[in-house]
Amino acid sequence: MADIVRSSEASRRRSPAPHERRRDAERTRQALLDAALTEFAAKGRAGARVSEIAERAGVNKQLISYYFGGKDGLYRALVEGWQRHEEEFASRDLPFGEIVAGYVRSSVEHREMSRLFVRECLDDIAPSEQAPAVGPGDADITDVRRRQERGEIAADLDPAFLLLALQGAASAGVTFPADVRTLTGLDPASPEFADRYAEQLRRVVAHLAA
Repeated sequence: MADIVRSSEASRRRSPAPHERRRDAERTRQALLDAALTEFAAKGRAGARVSEIAERAGVNKQLISYYFGGKDGLYRALVEGWQRHEEEFASRDLPFGEIVAGYVRSSVEHREMSRLFVRECLDDIAPSEQAPAVGPGDADITDVRRRQERGEIAADLDPAFLLLALQGAASAGVTFPADVRTLTGLDPASPEFADRYAEQLRRVVAHLAA
């Protein structure tokens, strides 16, 4: 009888409850996303290896296919997560300067993701089904034109070039960290830099009004 009880207890230990399995799956997915972000940011999407992502996450590399369908699926999941975050601070209902300031703060708070996007730009990888576009697009140009019509941005500024300039400016803490330290004496990864630089860019954008 004691053997039966022990066997039953052992069986229960070997079979986690459904909510525990869900929690384990969520932890595994997040571990893979965190590891993939680090590897993609350091080596680019093409250079990152699933075996190294799995090793960093501490899981079997077959789980990348199980949860994400492969390396491209992992990348898409990271981009989709970023796009959900972007919706929180980049609503087109906000003043343009506030949106730019939001990108500055996000580039500091989510530094690895910013490094990943900069690397993609440097590698000149065109958007595709495997790698959705994350930079400014036609909808952003339309938004700038709408703001020009109501006087928020001067009409003689070309929307496409303006977006390029502001995109580069917002990511300066990631692309020019040594210059940030030299010119401002601040740590480019610090909240102080994020807040002060975001405020300065907000003021710059205010001067773009018609």
